[in-house]
Amino acid sequence: MSENDQTNSETEKSEQERNERHKKKAQKQKEKVDASIAKATIERGIVIVITGNGKGKSTSGFGTVARCVGHGYKAAVAQFIKGQWDCGERNLLEANGVPFAVMATGFTWETQDRSGDIAAAESVWQEAKKFLADPQYHVVLLDEMTYMLGYDYLNKQEVLDAIRNRPENQTVVITGRGAISELKELADTVSEVKDEKHAYRAGIKARKGVDW
Repeated sequence: MSENDQTNSETEKSEQERNERHKKKAQKQKEKVDASIAKATIERGIVIVITGNGKGKSTSGFGTVARCVGHGYKAAVAQFIKGQWDCGERNLLEANGVPFAVMATGFTWETQDRSGDIAAAESVWQEAKKFLADPQYHVVLLDEMTYMLGYDYLNKQEVLDAIRNRPENQTVVITGRGAISELKELADTVSEVKDEKHAYRAGIKARKGVDW
């Protein structure tokens, strides 16, 4: 055997060993995943809280709504704080039968009208309560709801009770910064979106079709 052939043979053997190690590792991982899946036997709707200072909370919530509709289920959306400008998600989802209740006052630092904001929040909440009581909705998104509880715009206990007493198979997704501890405790899943870097701080304007 030539030196070149020997080198090729050793390389091939080394690659086979790597493949075998990879296969064994993957098999162990699959066993763990399969065991974890097997333990999940409860079937019901859940409460998902997506909070934190990072970008993408509403995007994630609307992604869940789109997934729901894509599977042929019904969803509903209540939007707090946002709503003064064109909303790409709303344009798409309303056209596909998703009802929206929109506060449409903009951010609180823009309105500078606490009593007006509270009245607007209460109006949307009355619609949201109907969504939360209706078993036809597989998913209900409460976009930016965390602010309403943090600012005491809505009755905290009423909101928590409505979420807790919703239909068994309904999933609720709640987005926004600063989720209160009681909301996190009620939730089945809590995701904290971390802010490491943001184009806005570099002077880059938000883009239609990307950021809104």
